[in-house]
Amino acid sequence: MNEASTPSERYRQGMATRRAILGHDHVDRAEAGSTAFDKPFQDLITEAAWGHVWSRPTFTKRERSIVTIALLAALGQDDETAMHVRATANTGASRQDVCEALLHVAIYAGVPAANHAIKIAKQVFEQMDAEKTA
Repeated sequence: MNEASTPSERYRQGMATRRAILGHDHVDRAEAGSTAFDKPFQDLITEAAWGHVWSRPTFTKRERSIVTIALLAALGQDDETAMHVRATANTGASRQDVCEALLHVAIYAGVPAANHAIKIAKQVFEQMDAEKTA
């Protein structure tokens, strides 16, 4: 999608879902930091990940959140894991859900991956708690 084109319905749905899950501040920062180089990528993830996958009705946002955290942790995608742990505030996934997902990671993807993801999740939850009391 280029600037001259009208966003597709899938893109519009994706943007709405992306904002609902990640929050307006996060998406606004991503959009503001977008350049001509990465704008096609931002459009792709908005339409494909958020519009095609996250907007599907089969899984709840909570279920998608849990699956996503487990996959990202298993793949060692630290920044994305942290972002999606933070997004649990908007998805309905609990801290216990995250713990259970990371236990699955330990068994199916390896203890080191789960151990590192647990460290990330603990840091994110501490930050979230500090923001609530600030």
